[in-house]
Amino acid sequence: MKRTIIYQKIIKNGWKSLAVSVIFCTLFCAGCGKKAQEVNVAYFPNITHSQALLMKNQEALEKELGDDCSVHWTSFNAGPDEVTALFSGDIDIGYIGPIPAISANVKSEGDVVIVSGCSEGGMMLLASPESGIETVADLAGKNVAVPQIGNTQHLIFLDLLEQNGLASVDAGGNVTVTATANAYILQLMQNGEIDAACVPEPWAETLINECEAKIICDEKEVWGSGSYPVAVVVARKEFVEKNPEIVEKFLKVHEGMTSYAGDRPDDAMTAINEEIDAVTGKSIDEDILKASLEHITFSTDIHADTVEAFADICVREGFISQKPYEGFLQIK
Repeated sequence: MKRTIIYQKIIKNGWKSLAVSVIFCTLFCAGCGKKAQEVNVAYFPNITHSQALLMKNQEALEKELGDDCSVHWTSFNAGPDEVTALFSGDIDIGYIGPIPAISANVKSEGDVVIVSGCSEGGMMLLASPESGIETVADLAGKNVAVPQIGNTQHLIFLDLLEQNGLASVDAGGNVTVTATANAYILQLMQNGEIDAACVPEPWAETLINECEAKIICDEKEVWGSGSYPVAVVVARKEFVEKNPEIVEKFLKVHEGMTSYAGDRPDDAMTAINEEIDAVTGKSIDEDILKASLEHITFSTDIHADTVEAFADICVREGFISQKPYEGFLQIK
């Protein structure tokens, strides 16, 4: 009888212990919650990527996505580096130039797609005051700088040469193309080592102010009457398909920042400069920044015919082997 009573107590206590354990585990797991979805966003500390700078400055994306998502921002200085990160899966959504976006789509066999427009214009062809250059035709035999081989400014400049019966030295012509970072382009023009440059803002305005550079083609003359993208938003197709709600919320914030940049230019300019300073360690002179922004149009639109024309240039110049894959433009 004693043994039965003891056995019953053990069973009773055992069930109590089990019940306590179950309650503890339930409370513990409830406290843990599910793991936050990582969203990795790429951008350049450039004014043509202003929506990204504003979004980051205001933590607008983090607020929109909430605690279910963890947003990680990565700054890049060159399109190819960002493309590599997209290919490896380290970046999900990114701000980038249209030419690298086209190249990325072809090289990834359609995995990198454009999901929104970002900015248009904001690029000029400028000449040193001592160069004697007055028109595009005068570039024959001259040395012209671009920020990078294969980027948007380079490809548009090559098309500008072709339209004027000229070609680069590499293509059998007599126009030397020198690729170097924008900051060095300023030094090269100051030292008289280049005759002209095809650059984006704010470097165009910087060359005008620092070197008294002459405008040969402004943002409306360099290509397509100014209606051409200089930055777009891309994403990995796999990420878009697996996370449609996240992408939709991202685009909602992106559209909001696009409106903000147009409706509140002074506030936007301050926030943009803060983010540029945070990444580069140097802000842009306020007068230069203000003048630069006047040459840029912020828009979520993207025109299929313009992308098609850019793709044709890329194929013609040998930077890609074919046009982008079907579904490259995923614009709602």
